Amino acid sequence: MSRLEIVKYPAEVLTTRCALVQTFDKQLSSFINDMFETMEQADGVGLAAPQVNESKQIAVVDIGDGSGRFVFINPVIIEERGEQVGPEGCLSFPGLFGEVKRSEYVKVRAQNRKGKTFVLEAEGFFARAIQHEIDHLHGILFTEKVIRYYQDDELQS
Repeated sequence: MSRLEIVKYPAEVLTTRCALVQTFDKQLSSFINDMFETMEQADGVGLAAPQVNESKQIAVVDIGDGSGRFVFINPVIIEERGEQVGPEGCLSFPGLFGEVKRSEYVKVRAQNRKGKTFVLEAEGFFARAIQHEIDHLHGILFTEKVIRYYQDDELQS
């Protein structure tokens, strides 16, 4: 495994809609492993392929609560409900944090690293992380959804 370089805003790849993944092979699996390693070394809870300069619909999420590491390829939110407002940051915007409104619950259909389709339901912080990463795959950045930005002194409490 190797650590990938996280691209920072305003890299064009971050605002571009990603292509669907068509090929599920060892190269894809290796790339996903590299994404997890990169995310973990950067102390993130999610990472989307465009953040490592690959315009493909691949995202990884691990919110660190013991529920596991999740891979979402070609994901689609098929149901959402409720509302939550909470803090978000982004590895492509180091040091920037803001309050963002998201759905409290999502049901997502995606493919795993072998191409098998699955459906997953998520709530709370896990749902927030999934929505943030899926937005990346459509060229949507959290800064487009921020209600207000946090000041440095708010983050230290």
